[in-house]
Amino acid sequence: MPQVEITIGGRNFEVACQEGEEQFLMTAAAMLDVEASSLSTQIGRMPESRMLLMAGLLLADRTAGLEDKVREAEGRAAQLQAQMEITQAGGSVEKIEVPVVSSEVIDAITQIAAQAEALADDVEGRNNG
Repeated sequence: MPQVEITIGGRNFEVACQEGEEQFLMTAAAMLDVEASSLSTQIGRMPESRMLLMAGLLLADRTAGLEDKVREAEGRAAQLQAQMEITQAGGSVEKIEVPVVSSEVIDAITQIAAQAEALADDVEGRNNG
């Protein structure tokens, strides 16, 4: 079983790992070292066990946040996949279009409506009078 020397927070550790996993261990140690070094800069010297605990908790928190984002992305991907399958199967996805009407057109229609109402009132007045 290979032994790998890693450095975390300025401290060296010798760790055993499975054959072929050395690079994964080095990558994980580098991530832990970044957190531990940040803690040492912010807090100063602390016991080894506390430094490793705090660095591990920071990484776990970051990992939990990433897992939440992955779940959200997977859910959205599943929705898009379902919509794509419906479309490919000949179904239709409801499409809603909202027209954009300029204020000039709205003003013109309002004026025409007012004129039509005035004409209707005039005709009614002549018929009743």
